[in-house]
Amino acid sequence: MKSKIAGILILVLVILAGGGYYFYSQNNRTMVLRGYLGGEKTGLFEDEEVQEILQKKYHMEFDYARAGSLDMITADHSDMDYLFPSSQTALALYEDQIGDPVQDQIIFNTPIVLYTHQSIKDAFQEQGAVTEENGVFYMDMEKLVQMIMEDTQWADIGLGELYGRISVDTTDPVKSNSGNMFAALLASVLNGGETVNEQTVETVLPELKEIYSRLGYMETSSSDIFDQFLKMGIGAKPMIAGYESQILEFAAQNPEDYEQLKEDIVMIYPTPTVWSTHVYIALDDQGKNGAAALLDEDVQRLAWEKHGFRTNNYETLENGGGQEVEELAGDITRVVPVPDYPAMKRIIEGL
Repeated sequence: MKSKIAGILILVLVILAGGGYYFYSQNNRTMVLRGYLGGEKTGLFEDEEVQEILQKKYHMEFDYARAGSLDMITADHSDMDYLFPSSQTALALYEDQIGDPVQDQIIFNTPIVLYTHQSIKDAFQEQGAVTEENGVFYMDMEKLVQMIMEDTQWADIGLGELYGRISVDTTDPVKSNSGNMFAALLASVLNGGETVNEQTVETVLPELKEIYSRLGYMETSSSDIFDQFLKMGIGAKPMIAGYESQILEFAAQNPEDYEQLKEDIVMIYPTPTVWSTHVYIALDDQGKNGAAALLDEDVQRLAWEKHGFRTNNYETLENGGGQEVEELAGDITRVVPVPDYPAMKRIIEGL
């Protein structure tokens, strides 16, 4: 009898242990979200601190394929839970071609900036196109566009070592957001400083197409063009358009390399500039979990401190949030609105 009772107790304990293990495993199972990610955010997603927060707090892991913000909208979304482009234009394109997403959520922002070299910045300063305020550099976009449209040579502003006409290299505006945002900025400058709409964009498209036709092959990833700028030297890419976050992330993640480069590399804020809004698009119910995780206070803090994305945290952090880049602007006030989707669609089609 005792052996029978003992056997029953052992069986009950086994069942309870098995049930407990099942409950534990189900509640601690890692949810893997699959999607497309803009290249400028891969550093954030690969950050071990961010991954640890996502795992411990949300039992979540992001798997991604890198894609341009506009390219990912038209890509195959089979088995994908999310898209994470770098602009609301991409969201509008999604809504136009596919319909309303399950969810969309702005995660953080970053302004479009120019990257160049000290000697080029100095030359533009002598021309009155670049000014300095409290250690921050600003480019008069009207003067820059005028130089480009007048076929001004680098040699004409005292840079005889550089070949050809003054230009700004960008990613492909048809495929990538940073190029698309810079094209929108140029369109507004060509429109007398006013944001273009569906009607006025037609008047500036010929000049916009002329500017981009001179650039030749364009990268489709903002991270790729920034890497090339850093590695290939002043002759290959004298000046590029990119995100403010890129140099902030590079300085935070590669302090020794930045220390060697900072005397030559310069970040310049266009006047005006445009904001790039990084919006998370959930494609299914599982994908919705990603937005809440990315808005986690600790993730947002790391997004600013280590990767340079402007979140709700950046204003409260001392010394630019621990950023090493001296020419970092505190507030971005000289901003032109991004054109609405019909105008942006026309720019994409026209280029």
